[in-house]
Amino acid sequence: MTSETAPQSCFSYDELMSCARGEMFGPGNAQLPAPPMLLFNRITEINKTGGEHGLGYIEAEFDIDPSLWFFDCHFLGDPVMPGSLGLDALWQLLGCGAVKFGGEVTTDVKLVTYKITMKRVINRRLVMGIGDGVMEADGKPIYTAEDLRVGLYQRP
Repeated sequence: MTSETAPQSCFSYDELMSCARGEMFGPGNAQLPAPPMLLFNRITEINKTGGEHGLGYIEAEFDIDPSLWFFDCHFLGDPVMPGSLGLDALWQLLGCGAVKFGGEVTTDVKLVTYKITMKRVINRRLVMGIGDGVMEADGKPIYTAEDLRVGLYQRP
């Protein structure tokens, strides 16, 4: 009888930082950016069988604080999280096709949540995941992205 360890289903900020430093998967493999470009504080759920298509699901959160660097410069007198940063967070979690912006992250928002539903996983020499993403501001969807993509490969 073999005991199989369940894959990790969430990641703390410290674990994300370990990935940013290249420690999680080893030198030359996948890394996340470090702050201030790391645009989520934790991954609250990650699995291989969830989501709308049953091929995987990722959910991450970013705590919004009015002192975040981008509020000081975008825009003066009207602080808003740049839409490109929300999209970048979805790319950090996966890559992208069609994008729609339907709201803003202002300093009044307390929490941004990123949700990705995997719709295709290719497991060959190049491992690739394709999914759709939503960014919510305090529970309200404001950005959507279709055909987000990430490819993983090992360097020789």
